[in-house]
Amino acid sequence: MDVTAWLCGLGLGQYAQAFRENDVDADVLADLTADDLIGLGVTSIGHRRKLLAAIAALRVASISVAAPAMAAPAAGSASVSLAAEAERRQLTVMFVDLVDSTALAARLDPEEMAEVLRTYQSAVAGAIARFEGHVAKYMGDGVLAYFGYPRAHEDEAERAVRAGLAAVAAVHGLGSAPGETLAARVGIATGSVVVGELIGEGAAREETVVGDTPNLAARLQALAEPGSVMISARTRELIGGLFELAELGLQILKGFPVPVRAWRVVGEGAAESRFEALHGAGLTPLVGREHEIGLLLEQWERAKEGEGQVVLLSGEPGIGKSRLLRALRGRLEDEAHTALSHYCSPHHQTSPLHPVIGLLERAAGFAADDPAATRLDKLEALLALSSNDVSVVAPLLAALLSLET
Repeated sequence: MDVTAWLCGLGLGQYAQAFRENDVDADVLADLTADDLIGLGVTSIGHRRKLLAAIAALRVASISVAAPAMAAPAAGSASVSLAAEAERRQLTVMFVDLVDSTALAARLDPEEMAEVLRTYQSAVAGAIARFEGHVAKYMGDGVLAYFGYPRAHEDEAERAVRAGLAAVAAVHGLGSAPGETLAARVGIATGSVVVGELIGEGAAREETVVGDTPNLAARLQALAEPGSVMISARTRELIGGLFELAELGLQILKGFPVPVRAWRVVGEGAAESRFEALHGAGLTPLVGREHEIGLLLEQWERAKEGEGQVVLLSGEPGIGKSRLLRALRGRLEDEAHTALSHYCSPHHQTSPLHPVIGLLERAAGFAADDPAATRLDKLEALLALSSNDVSVVAPLLAALLSLET
C-alpha cells in the first residue's frame, strides 16, 4: 500500500513528508498510536482522530484479508495448528450498539441509512483507537472491540471504560439525515478467554474469542440505557475508584445461571490520583523507606525555615513513589500546610492544562452529574474564598473548565 496515496485519500496529504522522513511504511502504519502521531507532528486533534479511525479500519481489514488467505491445513493436523495459534488470556470485551437502529432504518432511505452507519462506525472506531483498543468486528449497528488483544496494556479495563464513554459522547454528537440525535449504549466485561481461535471457512473464516466474557458484555449492552456504559463485576474491581459508578445490583441475564452484578458508569471519579483511586485506604505498612522519608522531611524543615525546596522523586513504575508521598503526607498531618496535587494522564496528552483542570474541579467539588449552572456556582464559591472580584476572575477559569458565563 502507498502510504502517501492513503494520506491523500484521507485529505491529509500534508503529513506525507513527515511519514516518509520517519520511515512509516505500510508495515508500520497499522501499529501507529496517538503518541506516534504526535511525534510525527500531527498536532490537530481532529486530524489525529481521523487518522486513528482510519488506522483502526486498516487493522480490521488486515485480519479479514489474512484469514481467508491462510492455506487450509491437512485434515489430520487441523486441530493441532489451530490449538497452537490460540492462547488463553484475560481480556476486556466491549460491545457498542446503536439505539433504535431498526426504527431508524425503517424511516430512512437505504443509502441514507448506510451513510449513518458509516458515520457511526467511524466515530466508535475513533474512540476505540484513541485508547488503543482493537476493533474485532462490525456487525451492522454493533461494534465488537477487544482491550488486551492483540496488544496488551496494564490498564485495559480503564482504557475500555474511557473508550466506552468517548464512543457514547461521539455518537451523541452525530445526527441522522432527518436531524435526529443518535445514541449508543455500551456493555463492558472482563474475564479469561481463549483468543485467536480460527473458525469458519473461506471468506467467512475469522479469529474469535471463546468464553463467556463476550456474552456477558453483549448482555450488559442490552441492559444499558441509551447513552450509558454498563460494566461487569470484574471490570469494576480493576478500575477501582477511577470512575463514579452507580450500582444496579443483581441482574438476571439470559444464558447465565446465576444473577450478575452490574454497574453504570456515571463519569470520572473524584479521587485525587490514580494511586488513591486504585488503592484507597487498603495499604500495608511502609517498610524499608526510612532513609527516603528522612530526606523528604529534611527538605520540609528547610522549607519551613524560608528556604524553598523542590524535590524530584523518580523511579521505575510500581516501585512505590506514590506510596512514599502518601507516607510523607501522613507524617505532616499535624502540621499546617496546604497540599496542591496535579496529576498528568496518558489519556489526556492533547490537553496540556489537564492537571490544572483536575485540581480546580476537585477543589470546587464538581460532581459528575452537575449541570453547567451548578458547576459555575461552585466555581464562583471557590473563587470567593481568595478573590474580592469574582466577576472578573470567574470567566477566565470558567473558560478553562468549558463553562459558559
